Amino acid sequence: MAPRTDSQSLSTGSAMSDTSGESSIDPIFHILRLIPFSFLRPPRLRLKLPSFTLPSPMTVFALILLTYFLVISGFVYDVIVEPPGIGSTQDPNTGAIRPVVFMSGRVNGQYIIEGLSSGFMFVMGGIGIIMLDLALDKNRAKSVKASYATAGVTSIVIGYVMSMLFIRIKIPGYLH
Repeated sequence: MAPRTDSQSLSTGSAMSDTSGESSIDPIFHILRLIPFSFLRPPRLRLKLPSFTLPSPMTVFALILLTYFLVISGFVYDVIVEPPGIGSTQDPNTGAIRPVVFMSGRVNGQYIIEGLSSGFMFVMGGIGIIMLDLALDKNRAKSVKASYATAGVTSIVIGYVMSMLFIRIKIPGYLH
């Protein structure tokens, strides 16, 4: 058998592409293709591309801060493991059931409230740093600068002290 030349392969390739639409043998295909468009006309659409506007900087900041809060508070852990919202323990003296917010002694586990409260403390410290940055603006009045600086330092101190308290409750004997 003789090898094909390039002209033979090109002619067979073009014949194969013609069989897809117009030269079909099936008469029902022709009827279904021609009859509806003999009396129906497709509409003239005047479509515009949608225009997207960028979100404002405060919207982006709020979304990033919310995402930071969810990641820091262990939202993914809470969804996967499904821990209880709050724990309970029995008081050894009275026998009464007391609510427990921190899963003491377990570093790898948390209650939902524990994660949310520690995440809130981290976010509060971060907002305190942002307030300290706002206190350095030269275009603000001195009283506003002092208010931002006081609120920023207070937020950072409260966030740090409460986070350290949470760690001491979580891990008894830590840093002693």
